[in-house]
Amino acid sequence: MTEARRTGTQRRGRRIMMTPGELDAFLTEQRTCRVATVGGDGAPHIGALWFAWDGSALWLYSITRSKRWAQLRKDPRIAVVVDDGHEYGELRGAELAGRAAFVGEAPRTGEPCPELDAPERLFAAKYFGTDAMPHDGRHAWLRLTPDSVASWDFRKIPG
Repeated sequence: MTEARRTGTQRRGRRIMMTPGELDAFLTEQRTCRVATVGGDGAPHIGALWFAWDGSALWLYSITRSKRWAQLRKDPRIAVVVDDGHEYGELRGAELAGRAAFVGEAPRTGEPCPELDAPERLFAAKYFGTDAMPHDGRHAWLRLTPDSVASWDFRKIPG
């Protein structure tokens, strides 16, 4: 993701936004995100997912029979929040928004898909401590290459 894409859309809070390096490190280390989708009636739906960040896209491993999956098939708009911190001065996070892309077979059974080699390696190491991705025949991959990113790190607020 280009520097302009990471920072060009954030109009407020530039003083506390993460640098590109900070954002990469944050998204790489965090384990859970919240994914927002939109239903046909316009109602929002939010659910938690595990994810992998490859430096330019967020890879989401979703159950294909989920409400989220069905909604994204009809309307690919998606927003994702990854955040951390307990006390006010520790809060930090990022909101990524754009359109979800479906990658590979659904559900995923492990058929060769070169585009999934890197995200599956990242995901398997992060969540399973293995080199190879286990496939359960219930999940499949969504890729979010964000159109906009807003980030914050309250630890940057002078004390």
